[in-house]
Amino acid sequence: MNDTAGRLSLWGIEVFLAAADEGAVSAAAKRLGTSPSSVSQQISNLESVLGTELLNRRERPMTLTPAGRILRRRAQAIVSEASHARSEIAGLDLSQLGSLRLGMIEDFEASVTPSLLSGMADTLTHTRFELETGPSHRLHDHLENRSLDVIVAAEFDVPKWMISHPLLEDPFVAITPKGRGASLDDLNGLSFIEYTRRHAMGRDLASHLSGERFSLVHRFELDSYRAMMAMVAGGTGWTILTALGAQHAGRYANDIEIHPLPFTPKARRISVAVRKDGLEDMAKDITARLRPLIQAQVVQPALDASPWLAGQLAVST
Repeated sequence: MNDTAGRLSLWGIEVFLAAADEGAVSAAAKRLGTSPSSVSQQISNLESVLGTELLNRRERPMTLTPAGRILRRRAQAIVSEASHARSEIAGLDLSQLGSLRLGMIEDFEASVTPSLLSGMADTLTHTRFELETGPSHRLHDHLENRSLDVIVAAEFDVPKWMISHPLLEDPFVAITPKGRGASLDDLNGLSFIEYTRRHAMGRDLASHLSGERFSLVHRFELDSYRAMMAMVAGGTGWTILTALGAQHAGRYANDIEIHPLPFTPKARRISVAVRKDGLEDMAKDITARLRPLIQAQVVQPALDASPWLAGQLAVST
């Protein structure tokens, strides 16, 4: 007989919380990096142990039963305490950390991320690394939902449950076709290629432009840096991205120019973020590792190419 039968498991509780938050088995499975059948099995096991239905799985989206609402309140406290324990144990000796789920902003995917992971692997010899790259708003959601431990992302309003460590000030810049200036007169008649408002950066930039009483006629709204660069290089229009985003020019670098914004400057901050009940010592370690990497691999090359960025694109201290 299996002597674990009839017992609650931390994994089962985490699966239940994910399903309750997402309202769908498939969405919970995607968030947790497992299969829908595994999520369904864990929920069934939990309901069997407790002797009651927890989720109305026949509804779309799923809803909580009265018993499910009670468990959800208690489960959040259980998971929080487990995170506290994991953080405190890891703080005794980071080299003994079993796993690290790290989220990295897409801008660092091909630059500092490989160097960071290689350096960490040399010292955290017992740690299994899980990396997710993506837009900042998605990484923040994963951190809030506890499906990532530490994230490196653009900083929004810092919620009470989070601690952030500043890494980089990243200014917005105007990107134009080669030989085209960035004054309002220079840009007159040239289409504006907008970064998608489906992402937080696009919405933030649109709000800034509105506050400047600056109305742009645009025909294109894209979510791909490289596609935007290709269109600018081809003379289709001009765009606004951050200095980090401009480094994705690749083979189009010789066909574009980078200029200061033709109105009030704006910048975003990239930070390392962690939950207050999470791996705070690990977040501090990652911050210390990233700052010199960012200076060498990101900031200095950008300043060499565009010296006027000095004092604007800068590693936080």
